Amino acid sequence: MADNAPLRIEQILQPLETWLEVEFTFLQVNEIAETLASASREEQDFFLVWIRRIASTNIQIAYQFAVRAVAGLCHNDQRVIEAWALHAMDTYDRAGLRAAMQVIEDVENFVQLSHTHASGAVFEDISGILLTFVRGLSGRELKLEQADAPYTDSETLFLPAVIAHMEKAEDNFVLGKAMVAYLWAQTRFGSFRVDLKLALGAYADAEHALHQFHGLETLRLEACLQRELPGLYREMQRLKRSSGDEAIASPWQRFAVLLAAPEASVADSLKLLPEAYSAPTAPTVCYQGELRPEAVAKCREARIEREKMHLRVKLAQMLEDIQKQNAMQPEPREAQPTIDVKEHQEKTGELPSFDITLDDAPVSPPEGVKQLLTSVYLDFGEIPPEYLVPAGDGDYDLSQFEDQAKDPNDVWQGTYHEEGATLYPEWDYRRQHYRKNWCVMREKDVSPVYDDFVPQTLDKHSGLIKHLRRTFEAMRDEDRLLKRQAEGDEVDIDALVEALADARDGSEMTDRLLMRMHRTERNVAVMFMVDMSGSTKGWINDAERESLILMCETLETLGDRYAIYGFSGITRKRCELFRIKQFDEPYNDEVQARISGIRPQDYTRMGFAIRHLSSLLNTVEARTKLLITLSDGKPDDYFDGYRSAYGIEDTRQALIEAKRLGIHPFCITIDKEGQEYLPHMYGAVNYVVIDEVRKLPLKVADIYRRLTT
Repeated sequence: MADNAPLRIEQILQPLETWLEVEFTFLQVNEIAETLASASREEQDFFLVWIRRIASTNIQIAYQFAVRAVAGLCHNDQRVIEAWALHAMDTYDRAGLRAAMQVIEDVENFVQLSHTHASGAVFEDISGILLTFVRGLSGRELKLEQADAPYTDSETLFLPAVIAHMEKAEDNFVLGKAMVAYLWAQTRFGSFRVDLKLALGAYADAEHALHQFHGLETLRLEACLQRELPGLYREMQRLKRSSGDEAIASPWQRFAVLLAAPEASVADSLKLLPEAYSAPTAPTVCYQGELRPEAVAKCREARIEREKMHLRVKLAQMLEDIQKQNAMQPEPREAQPTIDVKEHQEKTGELPSFDITLDDAPVSPPEGVKQLLTSVYLDFGEIPPEYLVPAGDGDYDLSQFEDQAKDPNDVWQGTYHEEGATLYPEWDYRRQHYRKNWCVMREKDVSPVYDDFVPQTLDKHSGLIKHLRRTFEAMRDEDRLLKRQAEGDEVDIDALVEALADARDGSEMTDRLLMRMHRTERNVAVMFMVDMSGSTKGWINDAERESLILMCETLETLGDRYAIYGFSGITRKRCELFRIKQFDEPYNDEVQARISGIRPQDYTRMGFAIRHLSSLLNTVEARTKLLITLSDGKPDDYFDGYRSAYGIEDTRQALIEAKRLGIHPFCITIDKEGQEYLPHMYGAVNYVVIDEVRKLPLKVADIYRRLTT
């Protein structure tokens, strides 16, 4: 039988019965097999592969998928079916079996939504680009988050999960950008400088008044955007025409002319509101979003008090610093210095610049003061005089307005929650897909231990440390022989021979016939990822700590940038990274005490650690980036399927992701069985197995030297 011949019923039944465990579940698969038997081989293979993948997650979901998908195999695009299956598995991961079964059962709704997602701009995909865009605009620093509709509370811009108003995907992205620009304009050009609830409360129909006010503000803000962002404004007008938005009719055309003046403000919109209230309903535009006065009022009230306090405290600190400087002068000042803030505006509509003066002499403001002044100006259109009075002793309790950092140890107590954690995906090789936001990771500090471990290590390995320092000093600035150079000290014989051969063939001779010595500067950044699992207890823990002490001592000589993090955890919901030394942190007594304080923890879940440390390493500018793992065994975790193939495949995928970022991973292990799984994870030459724990401190520095030479 040809390989591409359709499978017979019995050939389909056998794998279905195995994957769905019909001997124990008593699921009926005959009808599924009969339907598949009439399909093409390509369709059979497609559905069987997805049934097997889903069964690796949950058998009941796989069975219900098979019943519905196979019955409609001629009606849906395979890409839609794939998206449906993946969405069901992701829902199972996030919300459990019941929610996943609802996804499977509501296939018609998903098919409709899938077409929306195909052309729509998904918040997760565009949020990073749009956040960069909005941070490049003037005004208050804004955040971007997902919500049920486009709106802003004056500090955060909210967008829906999917923007799919336009037919084309690229137009939906531009629409998302237009929404962000419009919401930014509300904060930038003073839409919230009035109490909307109070201003609209006098009208019999407050909701209608809000709609008409929103229409007036849209006309004003469009004129502002035309002046501020003319290119995007033209795109916004194109979107309006494409989406069939209503044309502006009288009297709204007259309103538009009045509100287009550069000096027009929200006060002008409120003056026109009585007339607009009785006018025809204001036309809406596709990027307009919603006005939510309650959200704005709540956010603005908290911000006004917070910024007043911060500004007055910072001015007091600046005044105190100036007085200390004056006290050091030979002749003390007779009068108390006065601080003044002057604003100047070059053109109408632009944000003013702020100059801070001390007795009319300009001074350099503390960090963040100008940003505070800008934010206050956006709320009031001026800087209220009471904001410029330096705070007195005890005027404010700063802790009331500062975010309180949670103790990473506290969040594990009682019912688990993910507040403040970083979520990472995990690769499930069985479904050939990532589990989204699967690992809950927190960084913690290693508690420093000031004992005699470091002095004993330095004394124990004093001879080796001297040898390593000499070796690493020689590596610091190495001379390299550069061949085929246009200028140099000696003739490059190989290049000369090739050039003469070219000349005899009638080709043009190259002028790169010399060679010279060149001193190269090192540009290396290395991240040490240290296994802190429970299996490292005893000799292994001591050897790891000694290795790190030796590496730090020698790397300080070499000058390479380096960081050290430990990793451990128990299940996907408690993945922990332990800060031992960060890249910008000096190697000092505290770092030594942290190394001394490294203690065995829980299990060896590795994928999340590789992903997080790769992201940290990727922020460092370096020509060579290394991720070196010190471990005593294969990936492992407690009772959640991470052991064996799953953990190995997830770790391998995380390492592939690191390589795509230009990072070179390497593993140093004392696991004698490492030969069985490390080549698959790291590659044939990117690991080394050390046969004795005692040799680890002696080998690590030598391995590092070979990796960076």
